[in-house]
Amino acid sequence: MEAPDADPDVHRVIDAVWRIESPRLIAGLARIVRDVGAAEDLAQDALVAALEKWPRDGIPEKPGAWLMAAAKHRAIDILRHRAVADRKHGDLGREIDARREAAVKDLEDAIDDDIGDDLLRLMFTACHPVLSTEARVALTLRLLGGLSTDEIARAFLVPEATVAQRIVRAKKTLAEKEVPFEVPRGTERASRLESVLEVLYLIFNEGYLATGGEDLTRPGLCEDALRLGRVLSELAPAEPEVHGLVALMEIQASRLRARVGPSGDPVLLADQDRGLWDQLLIGRGLAALERAARLPNGRGPYVLQAEIAACHARASTVAATDWPRIASLYGELARVAPSPVVELNRAVAVGMAFGPAEGLAVVEPLAAEPSLAAYHLLPAVRGDLLAKLGRRSEARAEFERAAALTKNARERSLLLERAAAAAPPRH
Repeated sequence: MEAPDADPDVHRVIDAVWRIESPRLIAGLARIVRDVGAAEDLAQDALVAALEKWPRDGIPEKPGAWLMAAAKHRAIDILRHRAVADRKHGDLGREIDARREAAVKDLEDAIDDDIGDDLLRLMFTACHPVLSTEARVALTLRLLGGLSTDEIARAFLVPEATVAQRIVRAKKTLAEKEVPFEVPRGTERASRLESVLEVLYLIFNEGYLATGGEDLTRPGLCEDALRLGRVLSELAPAEPEVHGLVALMEIQASRLRARVGPSGDPVLLADQDRGLWDQLLIGRGLAALERAARLPNGRGPYVLQAEIAACHARASTVAATDWPRIASLYGELARVAPSPVVELNRAVAVGMAFGPAEGLAVVEPLAAEPSLAAYHLLPAVRGDLLAKLGRRSEARAEFERAAALTKNARERSLLLERAAAAAPPRH
């Protein structure tokens, strides 16, 4: 697509414009053509046109509007071409032709309408529960994050062909299931919103602690999830859980620089230089949490997790942290959204608030939980509590088991270091 002698600066501008404008472009087109796959194809056609014309003619004053106009004209051409072809089929053709012309008129009238609702519709469509979790994540990053299949594949350490296949299948499934391009209402809206938030948090968490590879974090994914979360919070301002998730991600992201040492090794919370925590992000997170608190029914799972994160953000040291409140919040979270992982996190807070023996008492029943059998943080937490109790041999075994379970190289090295440190002294 790139001209051989093109100015690389122009292409950098095009890449930046595309990353910003493509979600709005696809959302506006999908509203009219009622097909996410077709909308993305039309948007890609507009991108090709930009790559051909902008290096020669210069960057337009309003590049987003230029792309939308190019896509609109392409959509109108396609609809009219289909109408002409359909005329060959007699009366049925005339009926279809009338519908095609009406669609063209709708496209011309509506394509420049406010796009806020369109973006919300696109989020709900890309995160539809009819798709697998992996497909929802890939499609969201593709359509709303503006990432290429290669970028998504590198972020999640999977082959590019796998990501491309997930996206193709996702668009095909949405078309086959005739998933409407709309914001659902009533009880369905609540369940679908939960899926949207889950996808955004999955993307953020993969950036905050990569499941595999050589790097502990992938900040780019955190930034993508945060950007989409901020957009969602403006599109759905009356949803407390949206503000809760944004608050949680803002506060968690504030610690990214402090979580990794100069050589790329993990830095535990207790050892982090809190001077490196981003106060701007913390401020934004606390403000989002206040927005959630002002809304009715504002103590859902994400709001509660954000309140826990806020306890850490407000503390100048680990010792100054309000651990009893964190333990209490985890107890409330366990009632609202019970899960073994929440209970494991509660064990950490209980151990910090009331002593390692109390924390271990919460952990022990989790050993029989099937869903945590391959979860490396279970033996890691148990190892930490055992080490604090002076049960060094047991602690070492737990850290070694955790190291064997994790797929992240940096995390594995840290766990093996902790295992070595926990080894009983030789006599």
